[in-house]
Amino acid sequence: MKRSADSSYSWIFYLTIGCLLGATVLRSLIRYQDSSSLGQVLGVLLIWLVLLVSGMMISPRRPGYFPLYLILQSILVLVLLFMKDAEDYFAALFGILSMQIMQRFSPKSGAVWIGLFAILIALPMAEIYGAFAGIAFALIYTFGSVLLASYALATRRAQEAHRHNQTLTQQFQEANRQLQSYAQQSQQLVVARERHHLARELHDSVTQTIFTMALTTQSAMLLLDRDPGRVGPQLDRLSQLAQSALSELQVLITELRPDRVAEGGLAAAIRRHLTGRYLPEGLSVSLEVEGDQPLEPSEARGLFRIVQEALNNVVKHAQAPQARIRLHLAEAPWIEIADHGQGFDLQRAADNNRVGLASMRERAAEIGWELQITSAPDAGTRVRAEKMRLGGNSPR
Repeated sequence: MKRSADSSYSWIFYLTIGCLLGATVLRSLIRYQDSSSLGQVLGVLLIWLVLLVSGMMISPRRPGYFPLYLILQSILVLVLLFMKDAEDYFAALFGILSMQIMQRFSPKSGAVWIGLFAILIALPMAEIYGAFAGIAFALIYTFGSVLLASYALATRRAQEAHRHNQTLTQQFQEANRQLQSYAQQSQQLVVARERHHLARELHDSVTQTIFTMALTTQSAMLLLDRDPGRVGPQLDRLSQLAQSALSELQVLITELRPDRVAEGGLAAAIRRHLTGRYLPEGLSVSLEVEGDQPLEPSEARGLFRIVQEALNNVVKHAQAPQARIRLHLAEAPWIEIADHGQGFDLQRAADNNRVGLASMRERAAEIGWELQITSAPDAGTRVRAEKMRLGGNSPR
């Protein structure tokens, strides 16, 4: 497209030059057909044409040649205008030079050259037609040169604008390709992180539960021959472990379908989760919701994962009779999961790099929330996530 536009501009430019030069040659053939000056006129015009072609070929490679070219061409035009029985139409050749000037020089420099051409035109015109008539003819040809120079300047600026637009388009396309590449890389990183998270969850929860089931099964088989009366509690324990493993798998499957969190909002997603997952006998979990301020989908998904992880820790470690989930959906929203279980030492958990705690903190940071975990041995655990205000300060 760029080459096509430049070719169009060049074609019009060269057509204008050809028409002016062709009209000058034709007028000369008609005017001097019966004159001995015809050969001289055509010879000078031929030299002018050769210089015109050489200027177009040499000037782009040697910019210093162009001023010399203008001087030589101007001298040839003056030779034609000062010849015996000269005609005013030779001054039209200054229009071609004016177009070339505006294609190469700044508008200010071009105006200086065109002013010089006006003086050069006025001198022979005054010689041919007298002072007043000569000035009138000089003004006419000067205005013609200005008009052609203005057209050439507009064409030049159009070419520059077109090239600039093409450059911007290429830059935008490159930026778009980079953004697409970054988006794909980001998506791949998210997928890889989720796979890593699921792998850790499988290892830390389901795998351990199934391993415990295997040990319980072996214990029951040994007791079957030695002490059949103790097999029943082992089978009950095995049933609880199976329910726990199934519940943990359901949690992981839910994480693979995060869009379901948006169905009915976060509160509805938590209720569905509490209804569907396995809870040990003697553990009750309540949900309290305040307000109805909507959350961003990313916030709802992140908070739902935090609730899942916190509740999973309650089931596996807290040994609590009850737990409470409080969801505050009003100004300065927050969510809290608290239990009255055995608690744990936060410093020791940090030293042991507990995966669940780190995962919850990562989830909160991703959505711009702050996570607070409060726990101590025999004092229960409280997990609280608060939306940070502008400036990075969270509500207290």
